[in-house]
Amino acid sequence: MLNHILVPLDGSELAERALTYARQIVSKDGQIDLLTVIDAPEYPTSVYYPAGLPAFDLTRTELQRDVVPQAEEYLNRLAETLRSYGYKVTVEVAVGEAATAIVEHANERETDAIVMSTHGRSGLSRWLFGSVANKVLTSVCIPVFVIPAKKFDGKKTKDAAE
Repeated sequence: MLNHILVPLDGSELAERALTYARQIVSKDGQIDLLTVIDAPEYPTSVYYPAGLPAFDLTRTELQRDVVPQAEEYLNRLAETLRSYGYKVTVEVAVGEAATAIVEHANERETDAIVMSTHGRSGLSRWLFGSVANKVLTSVCIPVFVIPAKKFDGKKTKDAAE
């Protein structure tokens, strides 16, 4: 069992499924860090957030004022469920590039492992969008448990944190 793990979340049901696996590998009195990363432009631009948030024309300052609190609320809802099972849970919303923020969090907080889902893109889609999971895998020296999207095809859960 691990004592301290990081679970990056983007607000999607797929990402939340990583919580099921996280609960299986963290010790009962262990700590789970929930992290959401919001990609913020330096200048106003139209952006879309996979967490179900609408598209906006936002500056970084507006984003931090308007979107970060929504992301914190989302993480806090998941954290409360995990806390009800006895886990210590921290939440953080970072603004920046996802893979970089995940790696920095893992290094700064000295987590034992990262548990994350991947959309499983391949070919041109992966080339165009990159793979956050792949960037994280090649940038850290701790175990990274990557849960593939195909693992969840056709399966629904009421609440991944439960």
